[in-house]
Order: sequence, then structure tokens, then C-alpha cells
Amino acid sequence: MLYRQIPSSGEDLPILGMGCMRLPQTPEGRIDEEAAIALIRAAIDGGAVYIDTAWPYHDGESERVVGRALADGYRERAFLATKLPSWEVESREDMDRFLDEQLRRLDTDRLDVYLVHALTRQRWDKLVDLGIETFLDDAKADGRIRYAGFSFHDDAGTFREIVDAYAWDLCQIQYNYLDEHYQAGTGGLDYAAEKGLAVVVMEPLRGGMLAAPPEEIRTIFDAARIRRSPAAWGLRWIWDRPGVTTVLSGMNAAEQLAGNLAAADKGLPASLTREEHETIDRVRDVFREKIRVPCTACRYCMPCPSGVNIPECFAQLNNAAMGDEKFARLFYGGMPGDGHASLCVKCGACEQICPQGIRVMDALDEVAAFFGQ
Repeated sequence: MLYRQIPSSGEDLPILGMGCMRLPQTPEGRIDEEAAIALIRAAIDGGAVYIDTAWPYHDGESERVVGRALADGYRERAFLATKLPSWEVESREDMDRFLDEQLRRLDTDRLDVYLVHALTRQRWDKLVDLGIETFLDDAKADGRIRYAGFSFHDDAGTFREIVDAYAWDLCQIQYNYLDEHYQAGTGGLDYAAEKGLAVVVMEPLRGGMLAAPPEEIRTIFDAARIRRSPAAWGLRWIWDRPGVTTVLSGMNAAEQLAGNLAAADKGLPASLTREEHETIDRVRDVFREKIRVPCTACRYCMPCPSGVNIPECFAQLNNAAMGDEKFARLFYGGMPGDGHASLCVKCGACEQICPQGIRVMDALDEVAAFFGQ
């Protein structure tokens, strides 16, 4: 495993970590605990010791399963991160309440990093008024957290203001070769790195979309002189930037972990050639022509009060747009519990929380029109 440092301390972090938002699941949609624990431990054994979870992942079960995975000596080997659910905080006391409950769920007395989750300008301003800075200082001082960070979903200007507002150790941003100018973007990434923050990347493969591209894109990769999987191309593109510290991948299968660990062995900064960057440029152009809805399947919009399976609706519309219409229609028609876009009553709850800023209701109308239900 290759490592890059946290600038505030010089501590090494692996360039690959495991995001625990998409753990293996049973057919009923719950975490397959045995498989998830085995996968988390295999990631740590392979050197991907940065383990990232959060309060809402898997409807609150991710933290508990991660806690059980870190038994038997694995906690001491892991760099453990979870997040304060910023949208649920209404008082200074709430911050301590959430942190203490998360420590209990994770069966630990300390976190290596605690991030303020999914910050926007509105959430940050509210948290400042409630005393977030004092809370983070106190949690560091009493040993409950080692490092303080934030994850982010807003515009680049807001990102820079938040970077400058507190003595952060780390930030977490969405970044991949389709999102180089989205939200914080490359400019924000470089700004945070220059200010001495470790930069952790989420959604490196856009919810798996970049790992399983349509045939037209696979043809471009296959024609390159360097042979690697689409997932490896995506990860290597991110690691090529010196300002990136760690990339979190939401792996849910042993073969994904093995492939990503192999890619990480070569993930040096500034290691891609001009020809390799040109390959990614061609792939990016094709993707942007085909994608209908920029959904990453983060599931922040779920559960929908009306029963719409919003991420699956968008996934099948995108699959159809990228040339897999037959199977998209098959999977959409057989969606568990219906979940079809036509169930939408336009309550707007999804649009208030979508970190991608998608006009969800309009996009669901497009899904319903395309699939006929």
C-alpha cells in the first residue's frame, strides 16, 4: 500500500480506504453482516485501513456492523472515521449526544477522525451559531476524536469559506473524472491541500457507474496501450493529483477489493502520461453525452415517503441511455416493491436533501415517461 500524509500531523494514511455506505446486502436489502465483516477485515488486512462510515448509512446499521467488524484486534489496526449528521443537529448538546451514541455503536472510545457530514452554507452557518467549533475543540481535548474534518456538498465558494473557517485536519469531497468541476472541484481540492488539509475523495467511481461503463467506453479503454480495468482507470486518474490523500471506494465484493488494492500499488502522484490523460478525456466526453441523470446512488433521498425507489429509477434510465435498454426495462419492470417513478406525488423532500442538486421530480417524470410507469 502507498501512503500520503495528513499535513497537520505527518501521520500516514493509505491512498485507498473503504467506504461503508454500500456494504454487501441480503436479498431483503439489509446488510449481509457476515460478508460485510469479512470484507472490512480483508480491506484492513490488505492495507486499506481507512474505514469510513456515517450515522445514516444503511439506515443506521453501518456503524454497528463496522463496530463488530473491528473487534478481535481490528480496531487497533484501523483508521476509523464517522460523521456528525449535521441536518439533525438543533443544539450544542445534540453534537455530544450524537458523538457519544456513535462511539457506542462503533464499540470504541475514540474516533480517528470525526467529520461534520454533508456541509452546505446553510448547515454550516447554523452549526457555527450552535457552537460547532467549540464542540470539535472539546472533543479533541477530551480524546473522543483525534482529527476534525468535514464532508461537503455545495458550491466552490462556500467550500473555500468553510476551509478557512476552522483549523480542520481533513476534508472529504466528491471527485472523479466526470466531476472535476463539480462542487469543490479541482480548484477546491488544490485550495484545501495548499491550506494544509488532508483531502479524502468520495464517489471516485460515481456509485459504480465508471467501473461498469457501456461498450463504447470499454472500446476506448481497450484501445489504450496501457491495459487496466475501467475502475483502475478511474482511481488512477484521482491518485494522479498530488493534493489527494485518500480515495474511499464503496466496495461490496471481494473481487472489487482485490482489483482496487492492485490499482493502489501504482497510484503515485503525477504518474499518468499525457496519452493516458487523453484516453480519459475521450471517455469523459462519451459519458457526458450519454448520462441522463447525474445520480450517484448515495440514497440520501431514501426512503421516499411515496415508495419511489429513486436511485434505481435513475440507474435504469441511465443504463438505457448508455445502450442497455433491454435489461434496463427488465430490471425496472421487476423492481422490488414496485418503486416506480409514477408513484411520485411531488412532495419535494428528495430535492431538499439531494447532494447532487438534481431536479428529482422532473427527472422522475422523465423516467415514468420512458418506462411507461
